[in-house]
Amino acid sequence: MSDEIYREVILDYYRNPRNKGEIEKPDISAEDYNPLCGDKISFQMQINGNGMVDTAKFNGEGCAISQASASMLTEMVEGKNLDEMREMNKDDVLESLGTTDLGPVRIKCALLPLKVLKLGVYSYLGEAQKLKE
Repeated sequence: MSDEIYREVILDYYRNPRNKGEIEKPDISAEDYNPLCGDKISFQMQINGNGMVDTAKFNGEGCAISQASASMLTEMVEGKNLDEMREMNKDDVLESLGTTDLGPVRIKCALLPLKVLKLGVYSYLGEAQKLKE
C-alpha cells in the first residue's frame, strides 16, 4: 500500500470511526493511556454463549493513528474467540493500518489499542478462573 493510501485509510477511520461508543453491560472492559502523548483508549466487548465477540466498541481521544487503530481493532475482533484475540500481535495491527514503517513514537500510538484489548481479555480470563476456583 502506498503512503498516500495508508494516510487516507487512517484518516477515514479517524474521521468516521467504526464502533465508537459504549456497551451498556460489557463482559470485557479495559482502558489505558499513553502518558507521553496523551492518547486514551477504552475497549468494551460483549461475549456470546459460544465465547465469541458479538460486539466490540471503543472510546478514546488522541491522535489519528491511535483512534484509527482502535476502530480497526473493533472490526478485527468481532466474531473472534478469546484465544484468537490472545494470539493477535503488532503485525496484525500494523497490517490493518497498511504500514510497518512507523517511528518509535507512532508505533506506541498504533499499538495502544492492542495493549488495552489484551488487558481486557486477560482480566476477563483471570476473573473467569477465579469463579471456577
